[in-house]
Amino acid sequence: MKAVAVSKMGSHQHKRLIEAQHRLRARVFSDRLGWDVDVRDGVERDSFDALQPTYIITVASNGDVVGCARLLPATGPTMAADVFADLLPKRRLSAHPRMIESSRFCVNTSITEGQESGSLHKITLTMLAAIIEWCMLNGYTEIVTVTDLRFERILSRAGWPLKRLGEPRKIGTTMALAGTLPVDRAAFEAVRPENYRSDITPQKLIA
Repeated sequence: MKAVAVSKMGSHQHKRLIEAQHRLRARVFSDRLGWDVDVRDGVERDSFDALQPTYIITVASNGDVVGCARLLPATGPTMAADVFADLLPKRRLSAHPRMIESSRFCVNTSITEGQESGSLHKITLTMLAAIIEWCMLNGYTEIVTVTDLRFERILSRAGWPLKRLGEPRKIGTTMALAGTLPVDRAAFEAVRPENYRSDITPQKLIA
């Protein structure tokens, strides 16, 4: 499997991957987790997908999209600040130009490729490593995200613990929380799986 970074401004092949990750999001967030998300014709999208995000996508050896996440600069509109402000100290996000938000992280861990007994699925580790790699290449030093207690435990198991910004709160059926993650070589080496592969390149420069 291999990770790539794509945007809506990319090639026709990238547009196919983007569409596939929207379908994966629908299957994971709506069908499997039962979240209250907008799904139409088997595709999950929201208003933040219109803000020219970068998508980190993991593709299996057969070409299927098996993991995805969405990255947006934290100084602009974000889910943390504009949707889940109740999870933030004083309902405010202390964003800076080198902070980016990761959202809509999901993986298809039902496939056997990369699945090893007693350890995190290779797709999960590949996604985490690719997010860190892209952020390092593009000058970011910190990630903010809204997640749940289950994924907070996964991050700890991966060796990349979340720094909580506040206490967890129940949102719908989920115990949610906001936190930050460091972007550095140590974090990358901690989560990078064996035989990690990516086609991630710098996409912009930060002044």
